[in-house]
Amino acid sequence: MKQEDNEFMQHELRLPELTVRGMLLGAVLTVIFTASNVYLGLKVGLTFSSAIPAAVISMAVLKMAKDSNILENNMVQTQASAAGTLSAIIFIIPGMLMIGYWQGFQFWQTLLVSACGGCLGVLFTIPLRRAMVVHSDLAYPEGVAAAEILKIGSNSAKDSKQGNGLKEIMSGGVVAGIVALLSNGFQVLSGGLSLWFHVGRGMTQFPIGYSTALVGAGYLIGIASGLAMLVGILIAWAGFVPFYTITGAVPDGMTLQKFAGAVYQERVRLIGAGAMGVAAVWTLLTLAKPVIDGVKESIAALNMPADEQGKHRMDIDMSIKSIGMVFAVTVIGLLGIFYAFVIPEGLTLAQNLTFVVVGVGVAVLMGFFVAAACAYMAGLVGTSSSPISGIGILGIIVASLVMYALCSSFGIFSLPGGEKFATATAIFTTSIIMAIACISNDNMQDLKTGYLVGATPWRQQVALLLGCVVGALVIAPVLNLLYEAYGFPGALPRPDMDPGQALAAPQAALMTTIAQGIFSSQLAWEYIYLGMGLGVVLVIIDLVLKRRTRHLCLPPLAVGMGIYLPPSVQTPLVIGAVMGYFLNEKLRKEKGEEGRKNGMRRGTLFASGLIVGESIIGVLLAGIIVVSVSSGGSDSPLALVGKDFADTAEWLGLLVFLITLGIFGKVVLGNKNN
Repeated sequence: MKQEDNEFMQHELRLPELTVRGMLLGAVLTVIFTASNVYLGLKVGLTFSSAIPAAVISMAVLKMAKDSNILENNMVQTQASAAGTLSAIIFIIPGMLMIGYWQGFQFWQTLLVSACGGCLGVLFTIPLRRAMVVHSDLAYPEGVAAAEILKIGSNSAKDSKQGNGLKEIMSGGVVAGIVALLSNGFQVLSGGLSLWFHVGRGMTQFPIGYSTALVGAGYLIGIASGLAMLVGILIAWAGFVPFYTITGAVPDGMTLQKFAGAVYQERVRLIGAGAMGVAAVWTLLTLAKPVIDGVKESIAALNMPADEQGKHRMDIDMSIKSIGMVFAVTVIGLLGIFYAFVIPEGLTLAQNLTFVVVGVGVAVLMGFFVAAACAYMAGLVGTSSSPISGIGILGIIVASLVMYALCSSFGIFSLPGGEKFATATAIFTTSIIMAIACISNDNMQDLKTGYLVGATPWRQQVALLLGCVVGALVIAPVLNLLYEAYGFPGALPRPDMDPGQALAAPQAALMTTIAQGIFSSQLAWEYIYLGMGLGVVLVIIDLVLKRRTRHLCLPPLAVGMGIYLPPSVQTPLVIGAVMGYFLNEKLRKEKGEEGRKNGMRRGTLFASGLIVGESIIGVLLAGIIVVSVSSGGSDSPLALVGKDFADTAEWLGLLVFLITLGIFGKVVLGNKNN
C-alpha cells in the first residue's frame, strides 16, 4: 500500500468526516442524482451508480474550502450514491397507477416505504462488512473506481487529474443534454431508427436507439453483459418473434407489423421474464454459502468483547444498540404505513392487522435474504450491473402467492375490487423488498470505497441512512411530475395524451403483469415456463463457458434482459459495451496497461456525464410539459417541427448519434501524451 494511502488509515487520525457543509452538498447531489435515476429507470428500466460523479463534483466544490479532505469527500459521495440507488424502487411502485389503484403517487406512503426500506437495507448489510469488504477479494468495481478518484483529488496539488475528471464529466453532460434537448424537446432529432422487414410470412424489426445515456451505460456494464444482451435481442427478434408471426394467425383488422409488436409484448416478454427469474434464483443459490459464512463471521465479530476487537477507528460499525433503535423505528414506520394503506378497504380490524403483520413480515424476512445476496452481487459485478430486476421478479411472485392465500382465506376476491386490492397489496409489499435490495446493493460498494481511503465505518453508515431519508423525500414528487408529463403504459393522466410518449417503466409493467396474472389465474404460464427452460439452458451454457475457457461467459440474467427489454433500448447499450471493449484494447496496444487505465477512467467519467446530462434534461422537460399542459397548452411545447419531419429526424438523429460516438472515442483515446 502506498504511503499516501496509509496516512488516512491511522487510528489516531482525527479529520472531519461528517460535516454540515458536506451533508448539505450531499443533499443537493442526492436531489440531482435521484431525479436523474428516476427518469432513466422509468424510461428504460436501468439506473446508474452515482458514486463516481458525486465524488468528482464533491471534490470540485469542497476544493474551495482549504480544510476539506478525502474523508469528507467520501461522505458526500456515500450520501449521494445511496439516495441515487434508492430510486430503483421505481421498478415496482408505478404498478399502483398501472392497475388503477392510485390516481397519483401518494406522497407519505411512497416516502415512508422508500425511507424505511432503504434504512433496513443499510442495517442488514452492516454485519456483512468485515466478511465481504475487509476479508474478501470481491472486485467492487465502482467502489474501487470512486476510491481512486478520491485519492487523486486528495493529492491535487501534485496531480492535475482531478480537474480533468470534472472537465470530462461536465463535457459528457453537456453533449448528452444538447442531444436530449434537440430530440426530446425540439424534436428535430429522432430517438431511434426502426426497420421492419418480412421473414417468410412473418415479420421482425432491426432497431437502433440513439440514446447517448444508454451508450454511456453500455460502456460501464462492459463487453460480457453487452454481448449477452445482444444474444437476448437475437433470441427474441431473430427467433421467437418471426416464429410466432409465421405460425400464428393475424387477427382481423390488424397489420402484420402491429401483430409482431403484440406477439413481442404478450408472449416474448413473458419468456424473457421466465429466463430472468431462473437466472436470479441461480445467482442467489451460488451466493448462499459465502453469504451464510459472511453472516456468521460478522455476527461473531459483533459479539466479541471490546478488549478483543482492537477498536481501530476503521473497524468500528454502528453499535448494536443504535442498530436496534433504527430497526425498531423503521419497522414501526412500515407497520404504520401498511396499516394506512389497507384500512380504506373497510376490512375488519383482525383482517387489517393480519395483512399488516404478514405484509411487513414477508418484506423484512425476504429483505434480509436479498440484502445479503445483493451485497455479494455488487461485489462481483458492480452496482449498475447487479440484477435488481431479478430480485424484484422473485419478490412479486412470493408476495403475490402469499397475498393470494390471505385474500382467499378472507374471501376478499368475492368483494368488489378485491382482485385489484390483492394486486396492490402485493405490489406494496414488493416495493419494500426492492427498497431494501437496492440500498444493500449500493451500501457495500460505498463501504469498500471507505475502506480503501480510510473512512470510519459507523460514520459512513450514518451518511447512508441520511441519504436514504433525503432521497425518499425526492422520489414521490419526481415520480408524480414525470407521470403528469408522460404517463405510463395503460395509465395516462389525461385522455388526449399520446400513448407512444408514455414512460415504459418496463420492470414495473412486468411485475404488475405477473401479479395480475397470478390473481386472475390468466397469466400465460406456458410462456413463462418456456422462458424458465431457456433460463436453465443459459445457465448451463454459462457454466460450460466458464469452465472450458478463460475469459468467455454468457451472463444468463443479461440474456433474459435482452429478451425482455425493447430492442431500441438495448442497441445503444450493446454499442456502448462493444465500443468500450475495442477502445480499451486499442489503448492497451498503443499505450500499455497504464495508458489503458487512464483511458478507461476518462471513459468512465464521460459515460457518467452522458447519463446524468440526458436524465436531467428529461426531468426539466417534464416540468415544462406539466406547466404547459396544466395551462391548456401542448404536451410538446418546445417542438419546432411537425410529424411530417419524422423521416428527416430519423436520419439526422443517426448522424448526430455517430458524431457523439466519435466524440466519446476521442475522449477515451485522449491525445498522444496521455
